[in-house]
Amino acid sequence: MKRHERMNALLELLGERGRVDVDEAATALEVSAATMRRDMDALAEQQLLTRTRGGAVLSSVAYDLPIRYKHAHRAADKEAVAQAAAKLVERGDVVGLSGGTTTTEIARVLATRPEFAEAGPQPHLTIVTNSLNIANELAVRPQIKIVLTGGVAQSRSFELVGPFSELVLQQISLDIAFIGANGMDPRMGATVHDESEARVNRLMAERSRRAVVVADSSKIGTRCFARVGDADVFDTFITDNRAEESARREFTDRGLRVITASPQQAASSPASSQHHETVTIAED
Repeated sequence: MKRHERMNALLELLGERGRVDVDEAATALEVSAATMRRDMDALAEQQLLTRTRGGAVLSSVAYDLPIRYKHAHRAADKEAVAQAAAKLVERGDVVGLSGGTTTTEIARVLATRPEFAEAGPQPHLTIVTNSLNIANELAVRPQIKIVLTGGVAQSRSFELVGPFSELVLQQISLDIAFIGANGMDPRMGATVHDESEARVNRLMAERSRRAVVVADSSKIGTRCFARVGDADVFDTFITDNRAEESARREFTDRGLRVITASPQQAASSPASSQHHETVTIAED
């Protein structure tokens, strides 16, 4: 991992947890403690984090780290997942998008699809989201109708949560919902760090005819604080092709259809048994 990629990964870790120590971050990013100290010192000089004894905390000026920096970590994998997800969307659909870097990438892919960008008297796509940054990016697209749930903004994720968000979601119906996750475990299913985000994400999934978990393979095997759900609310899990076959099989055994997406140029692979598919996405 190059230094700038490592720093972005450190900022992502810090954006999710708020505080990390040197050894914890070094283990997560597979570098030495000395290297991690140097990276933390460099980011502290840029005022992107605040050094503490033995670690670092989120800087007061870095409130937007989850949006500004997280996209660079495993960017190719997230884009491949987004391309595969976008293929499930048809013109006229009402699409739910939770907050997160992978769902933000899905929004960008949908916004650039030619069939959704054509001029016309009515929008070609409706997107319902509780993500401030997704709404901000898509608001300039006249052929995409944006419905923002309302609610209380979370400073780390830019997601709207709480009873106002739930009130809106309870009144609508979605064709398909893409829900991001901080962790994806075969037994617990999709999990996130915050219980209020988990509640809104689950409700969005429940209000859709088809609910899809989207997460790159680094999230597989991770369990976070708050459970969103597994096959009780989701029917499909889209991840990248770095996911191990044994892990994919565990998800299919639990009742999830698994789609893996590759950023490499190659011909599409046929679907295997147990509802597992490989979708190959060519890089631009």
